[in-house]
Amino acid sequence: MKNRFECIFEGIETKANKKLLNKIYTDLYITEVDGESMDDEHEVWQLETAFKKQPSRDTPIKCNDIFKPLPGEEGHIRLVLTKGVAGIGKTVSVQKFVLDWAEGTANQHVRFMFVFPFRVLNSVKEEHSLQDLLLGFHPELKSLDRADKYYDSSQTILIFDGLDESRLPLNFQDNEVFFDTNRVSSVDSLITNLIQGNLLSSALVWITTRPAAAGLIPSRYVHQKTEVRGFNEAQKEEYFRKRCEDAEQAEKIVAHIKASRSLQVMCHIPVFCWITAMVFQQILKRSEDSHSEIPTTLTQMYVHFLLIQTSIKDQKYHRGHGPTDRKGLLLSHREAVLKLAELAFRQTMKENIVFSEDDLRECGINADEASVYSGMCTEIFKEESVFFQQKVYCFVHLSVQEFLAAFHAFVAHTNGNFEQLQPLISERRSNRTRPLGQLSLERLLKEALYTALNSKNGHLDLFLRFLLGLALESNQKLLQGLLPKPQQSAETIHHMIRYIKDYRGKGLSPERCINLFHCLLEMNDRTMHRDIQQYLQLEGGSRKDLSPSFCSSLAYVLLMSEEVLDELDLRKYKTSSDEARRRLVPTVRCCRKALFSACNLNEVSCETIASALQSADCHLVELHLSRNDLQDAGAQRLFTAMSSPHCKLETLKIPDCKVTQSSCASLCSALQCPHSRLRELDVSENQLKDSGVMQICKALKDAHCKLQILRLAGCGLTEVACRGLGSALRSPGSTLRELDLTDNPLRDAGAKHLSAALGSPQCKLHILTLLGCLISEEGCLSLASALKSNPSHLLQLDLSYNHPGDMGAEQLSVTQIDAGSSPRAIKVDHGGLCRLRPGLQKYACELTLDMNTAHRKLSLSTDCRSVSCTMRDQPYPDHPDRCDTWQVRCQEPQSLRSYWEVERSGWYGIIVGATYRVSKSSGSETENDNIGHNSWSWSLACYDNRYTARHNRRRTEIPAPVLNAHRIAVYLDWPAGKLSFFIVSGGELTHVHTFYSTFTEPLYPALRFVFAGSSASICEVV
Repeated sequence: MKNRFECIFEGIETKANKKLLNKIYTDLYITEVDGESMDDEHEVWQLETAFKKQPSRDTPIKCNDIFKPLPGEEGHIRLVLTKGVAGIGKTVSVQKFVLDWAEGTANQHVRFMFVFPFRVLNSVKEEHSLQDLLLGFHPELKSLDRADKYYDSSQTILIFDGLDESRLPLNFQDNEVFFDTNRVSSVDSLITNLIQGNLLSSALVWITTRPAAAGLIPSRYVHQKTEVRGFNEAQKEEYFRKRCEDAEQAEKIVAHIKASRSLQVMCHIPVFCWITAMVFQQILKRSEDSHSEIPTTLTQMYVHFLLIQTSIKDQKYHRGHGPTDRKGLLLSHREAVLKLAELAFRQTMKENIVFSEDDLRECGINADEASVYSGMCTEIFKEESVFFQQKVYCFVHLSVQEFLAAFHAFVAHTNGNFEQLQPLISERRSNRTRPLGQLSLERLLKEALYTALNSKNGHLDLFLRFLLGLALESNQKLLQGLLPKPQQSAETIHHMIRYIKDYRGKGLSPERCINLFHCLLEMNDRTMHRDIQQYLQLEGGSRKDLSPSFCSSLAYVLLMSEEVLDELDLRKYKTSSDEARRRLVPTVRCCRKALFSACNLNEVSCETIASALQSADCHLVELHLSRNDLQDAGAQRLFTAMSSPHCKLETLKIPDCKVTQSSCASLCSALQCPHSRLRELDVSENQLKDSGVMQICKALKDAHCKLQILRLAGCGLTEVACRGLGSALRSPGSTLRELDLTDNPLRDAGAKHLSAALGSPQCKLHILTLLGCLISEEGCLSLASALKSNPSHLLQLDLSYNHPGDMGAEQLSVTQIDAGSSPRAIKVDHGGLCRLRPGLQKYACELTLDMNTAHRKLSLSTDCRSVSCTMRDQPYPDHPDRCDTWQVRCQEPQSLRSYWEVERSGWYGIIVGATYRVSKSSGSETENDNIGHNSWSWSLACYDNRYTARHNRRRTEIPAPVLNAHRIAVYLDWPAGKLSFFIVSGGELTHVHTFYSTFTEPLYPALRFVFAGSSASICEVV
C-alpha cells in the first residue's frame, strides 16, 4: 500500500509528473456536516471563507481522525460519508489517509485497509465472492493463508472512493441479505451488504462522493457525515509554494491571485490550484507584462490550460523544431485536440467518465496517441488487477472533459456539422420541421441551455458554462488554429444574457438559477447583485427558505462578479438558518456597506471579515455587527485587521457583542495606526468598564486618530471614564464631534468632568448625549455653566431621563439663547426624582389593569393592580376590547422607555408580555389573540423551571436561569425596538430574553393565565 500511494501524479502518470505525496500535500479543511446540507447540496463551487459553522456542527476534522467521535460526543462510528465538489481533494485525502497508515504514523490499531474506486468497480461484470473481490483489488493478500479469517476478525477499514462515478444500482431494498464472505454474488450485492454491515460487521467503511450522489446511501447507515471544503487562504499559499520549486515565481503567482478576487475564489479548489499554477508558470515565463493575459473566468483558465498542454506536448515530441507562434502551434496539433474533444463530447452526453479503447477508436484515436498526449488523457490500466480485460481511460479531471466537450460542440457548429450536435437538441426541437442546417449560434446556445436545465442531476451545468464562455470572441481569438475563424458573436452574447435573465423566473430550482448566474459570469456580465435580488423577490424565491448550500453558491457568484454593491443586508435573505447567513459573510469584501446585525455571527465569522478588510480589493467602508456573539476573540481580529494599510473602514458598529475591556488595547492600537480611516465607532452595550474606555481615551489624543463619532451607551462607565474622556476632549488633536454616554451611571461627578472639557476652547464637541445617566440638578448646573463659558461649539445636549430640577432646567434653557449664531438644542424630557434610581428602575412606570379588556374568568382588585384567575365568571359588561382568552391588558400605552415588574403567585405559571391595542371591531378576531401568538404581541411564559418566549406563533424555549423566581421584570425601549424580560431575585436582574422589532404603535403591558388558581400583581418599584 505504501508503494501504491506514496506518489501523486499531476496529469498523466509519467516520471516527470510523479511527486512524493508527503512533499506537496497540503492539509484540506474537512468538517462535520448535518444530514440536510449533505443531501441537498448542488454541484457548484463553494466558498472557503464561508465554511465556518457553529462549533457543534462544523468542527474541523483531521483527515486521519474521521472515525473518531467529536469532542464531547460518544458512540461508535462505523460508516463515514464524505462529500465534496469535483477537484476538492477527496481522492487525495484517501491517498494521504492510507499512506499515513502504511508508513506507521496514524491509525496503527487498524490491521487492514482496502481501497475500491467506484470507477473500477463499474467494470467488474461477473459475480464474485467478497474474498475474490478483495484479492482482485489487492493481490498481495494471496500470500496469506485464509486471509479472510484475519480481516473478518481484525480491525479493517474499507474505502469506497467516488460514489458519484458509480454505475451500480446500489439497491439496498431489494438486494439479497447475506453474511457469508465466501458467498458468490454481484458486485452491487456485495457492496450493499458491506455498507449495511452484514458482511464484515466489525469493519469501518469510508465512502467519498460528489454532493449530488450523497443521497444514494440511506442515512440510517451513515454514522458521520463530513465535507471536504478545500483550501483556505493560508493553505492556498502553502500549496503554490510547495508546487513551484522557484520561490520567487511562487510569490509572484500568489501575488497575482491575491490581486484578483475571481482567482482567489476559484483557487479554494485544489484542482484549480494545479491548473492555475501551470498556467501562471507559463505566463510568467513568456511575458514580462503578465497582467495582460491573466485569466479571470473559468473558460479563460481552461483555454490557457489547453494552450499550455499543447505547448508541452510540442516541446516533448518536436524538441522545439515545431511552430513557435500560438496559431501555428495549435494548427499543428489540431487533429489530435479535435479527436480528444469529440471523445469528451460523446462520453459527456452519455454521462460516462471512463472509456475503453473501443470508445477511443470510434473517435479515430489509438492507444499510443492517447498515452503520449501528456496531461490531457491518462491511462489507468493496472496489470495486477484480474478484472481488467482491456485498458480503461479517463481525462485528467472531469472538468477538463467537460471543457473539451463544450469545445467540440462549438467547433462542430462553426464547421456546420450540426448532426453531431443532435444530443444537445431537445425533443421539442427535434420534432420541428425546421432542419438542423439552419441552426444559428444563438439557437445552439439556447438548446444547450434548455437541455442542461432539464438534466436531473445537473451533469451538463459546467459544460453549459464552458460553451457560453467559448462563444466570446476574446476566447475564440486565443484558440485560432483550432477554430477555422472566430464567429462574430457580440450580438448573440447580448441576446443570451437577456434570455438567461428572463429565463430565471420560469419555476427553476435555486440550484439551476445559481448555475445561470455562473453562466452570466462566463459571458462577462457582472451585474449580479441586482439580478440576484430580483430572483429572491420572485414568488418562488421568496417562499422557499434559502439553504446553506444555496447561500454558499450565492456568495461565490457575488464574489466572482466583482461588482461593488452599495449595501448588503443579510437579513433580507429569507432563511431560518443562521448557518446560511454565515455562508454569505465572505461577500463583505464586495460591498461598501454591510448590514450583518443579529445574524448569529461568531469569532470565525470575524476571521472571514478580518481577512476581507486586509485585502486590497475590499471596498468595505461601513460595517454593522450589532447583537452578534463576537466576544473578545472576534473583536480583536477585527481591530487587528483595521491596522492594515488596505483597510478602508470608516464606520464600525458592534453594540451588544459581548466585548469587554480586554479588547480595548487592540482597539486603541487600531485607532492610533497611521492608516486608520475610522470616523465612527459604536461599542455600546458592551462591558468595557472604566479601564477599557481609559485606553480608548489614550487613542483619542493621538494625532493619527480620526474618530469623530463615539458611542459608549450602556458600557458600565462611571465618573472615572468621564475624567479620561474630558481630558481627551481638551487635547489639541481631538477630532471627536459626537459622544453618546447613555445609560451609564455617571452621576454629578461625571457630569462635572465633562463640564470641565466643554468649557475649554480646545473642545470641539458638537453633540453630547447623557440620557439616563443619574445626573441631578447639581450636575446640570455645572453643564449649563460650561456651555455659557464656551458657547461656540456644542449644538446638541440630551439630558432626558435625568433630574435637572427647576434650577437646572432653567439654566440649561438660558444656554440655548446664548448659543451664538447656531441655535443649541437641549433636551431635559421625562425628568424627575425617580430618574436617579439605579439601573433600569429609573424607567419605572405606573400601571393599572384595564377592566374593559379582562376576560370574565379574571377577577381584578379594587385598585386594578392585582388579578386572579377563577372558575367563576365576573359580571363585566360587553366591551369591544374584552379578551376572549384568560388575559388582561393595562390601561396605559407605552411608547418611550418603560420598566415594570410583575409578581406571580399560585402553583401555576403566568404569561407576561406587551401588545398593540387590537379590538374585535378591527377584524383581527380571525387570528389567535393570545399574547405572543400573533404579529402584534410579544410574551414570555414563566414557569418554575422553564421559560418560553413567543412572537407571531414562533417560540423559543429558555432554561430557567433562576429556579422558583416569582417576580418578572419587563423593560421596553420603544424607540429602539427593544423589549426585554428579566427575573428579579435578591434585588438583582437576570436577563431571560429580548425581542427586537420595529414598533409601529404604542404597546400595552398584558398578562395571561393558563390555569385557574393563579394570580399576579403589578409591583410598586421603589
